[in-house]
Amino acid sequence: MFRKILVAIDGSKMSENALNTAIELASMWGSELDTVYVIETGLFSSLPLDNTWEVIYGMLRSEGEKALASAREKASEKGVKITTHMKEGHAGNEILKTAQSAGSELIVVGSHGKSQIDRLLLGSISSYVVKYSSVTTLVVRK
Repeated sequence: MFRKILVAIDGSKMSENALNTAIELASMWGSELDTVYVIETGLFSSLPLDNTWEVIYGMLRSEGEKALASAREKASEKGVKITTHMKEGHAGNEILKTAQSAGSELIVVGSHGKSQIDRLLLGSISSYVVKYSSVTTLVVRK
């Protein structure tokens, strides 16, 4: 049905569920899968550019690398071809840009993220993606 699927992940249980859903759909339809992890740099724009920012950025990048490696492993187990992307910036914008550049026909996102604050942010990110996406978007709620 959809030849190219993009799933946005953030390392949370909800994004893991979105990833699993996207892998199942890709496996069922013989689709290619793109996975994007966005380091939300806008959240830290008011921090001084010193060691604090470098430490936070390093932690976020490491978390992203682990999440993308896990995605590659899960997709491989199901025989799904996967391409991973690590981006920086506003998550909603970067998800949409990645979908466009990858030629995605379906975007899969989780409804919220890791913590209550992430729930607010990712809830707004998934809403942003749904509102501005030019392709079908699936929000995974469980």
